[in-house]
This record gives sequence, C-alpha cells and structure tokens, in this order.
Amino acid sequence: MTDTSHTSGSRSAVLAEQSAVEETLTRNVLRSFENCTDPRLKELMQGLVTHLHAFIRDVRLTEAEWNRAIEFLTATGHITDDKRQEFILLSDVLGASMQTINVNNEAYKNATEATVFGPFFVDDAPEIAIGGDIAGGAPGQPCWVEGTVWDTDGNPVPGARIEVWEADEEGFYDVQYTDGRVAGRAHLFADQDGNYNFWGLTPTPYPIPHDGPVGQMLEATGRSPMRASHLHFMVTASGKRTLVTHIFVSGDDLLKSDTVFGVKESLIKDFVEHPPGVPAPDGRDLDGQGWVRTRFDIVLAPENA
Repeated sequence: MTDTSHTSGSRSAVLAEQSAVEETLTRNVLRSFENCTDPRLKELMQGLVTHLHAFIRDVRLTEAEWNRAIEFLTATGHITDDKRQEFILLSDVLGASMQTINVNNEAYKNATEATVFGPFFVDDAPEIAIGGDIAGGAPGQPCWVEGTVWDTDGNPVPGARIEVWEADEEGFYDVQYTDGRVAGRAHLFADQDGNYNFWGLTPTPYPIPHDGPVGQMLEATGRSPMRASHLHFMVTASGKRTLVTHIFVSGDDLLKSDTVFGVKESLIKDFVEHPPGVPAPDGRDLDGQGWVRTRFDIVLAPENA
C-alpha cells in the first residue's frame, strides 16, 4: 500500500497557506474603509467586500470569468440611455430588485403589497380625470379598472395620486417606440371618498427587452424573458408610504415563472370578460368591442411604518 500521509500533509499545508493569503487580502480591503466617517457607507462598503470576496473564493472565480463579467457590465452601461435602463433589467432578473422591495416594504397590517418598479416609468405622464382613458390610442382590448384607496384603519384616502402605466397588446411600452408617442400611461387622483376608475388596456404577457446583455444572459442560462400580464401602479398620499405595485391577471400561465419574480398572490386579480354589446359602466361607446372589468382596492401603510 502506498503511503500518502506525507502527500496529504503537504496538500493541507498548501491549502492552509492559500487560504491565509486570501483571508489576509479580505481583511486588508475591509481595513481600508476604517476611516470612512459615514457609518452607513462604511457598513455598505465592508458588507459588499465581505460578500464579494466570499463569492470569488467560493466559486474559485477565474480571471477570464471576471474579465467577462466586466465586459458584460460595460455592455450593460453602453446600451443604457434615457429610454432604456439595462441595469434595472439586470437587477430585476437577478431578483435583486424584488428582494430590495421585500426588505424595504415590510408587511404592515392589511397594506397592499409592493412589487418591482420596472424600467419603463416616465415622469410627467398626462393627467386624466376619473373615468378617463390612459390608452392614448395604444392598441388593445378596453379594460375598466376601479377601486378605492384606503388607509390601514379602513378610512378612505381622498386625493391620493394614482400613477398607472402598461404595455400595449403588442407587448411594448410607449417609450420603446421611436415616434415620441405617449400612450398607456397617465395619472389621476382619487375622489373625496377615495374612489377611482379609469379605462386602460387588458394586460397581456410580453418579454422584457432581450436584445442586449441581459437577454444574452437569460438565453445562456436557459431562462425566458417573459413577464406575466400586469398593470403598474404607483400611489402616493400625504402621510402614507409610497406604494409601487402591479396587478396581475388571474389564470395567466406565466404567474409562476415571471422573469423578474414580481408576482405576489395578493396582487392577482380577476379580469372579467364582457362580450360585445354589454353596456360599459360609464356608458362609453366601445364600437362593438368586448371589454374587461377588474377591481383593485388599494390600502396604504403609514409613512413611517
């Protein structure tokens, strides 16, 4: 029998020595932030270094792999502009956006759950009156959305600002077109009883933009770029925590595989189909189209909850 005790001992010594080199580097980098006068920044930087170094050591990252990662992030920056935020897409598909939301929106009583913001919000969306139409000429099936904004004690929240945006039936947001259109987005205000309603489009599934680095990453890892059908909301009111959320369509096949992990059970709503000829709730002439109706009651947590 071959005596391997000397070989094993030498190997253990090499491993211990290598581990010591790696641990020394981590300690030195952590120590470099000791003079940071901002306690939170110091905590963030040292936490980042700790976990990044642990990842590199755990997977034994190669130099070629690290260079490829830098190339990937560089490409992500190059494709990002004022109309497309590839870094948000990357954050979304890694679940980082959703986890940050979970950490920062702890459950409070019966408050509506938050979900991902997404990369297609635009400031200064047009204002519509209650009962108005956010579609702006975008193609799709008409959808009547109604609800009430409440606080967690069951009181209505009059005047709450409700920002809504969505893709058209082709799966594109207005900012993805090159003609400067503004469609599928608007804001309105709840009435004195907290009630709101508007016309939009029936949400449909669509892929996140996958013609860039994030799409290449999804393809390489065997993942789909598809998002479950949804309608975005951002709701603000004085003294209340800002709510960023979606509602999702009950029965959608993609509810369990949404590529940005944004679906929450409480946000899945029934979208009830009405055939042509059924009167619209506000008497609107739908020109022979069928339409859909859904209800989304919104509960806002206190600002400091």
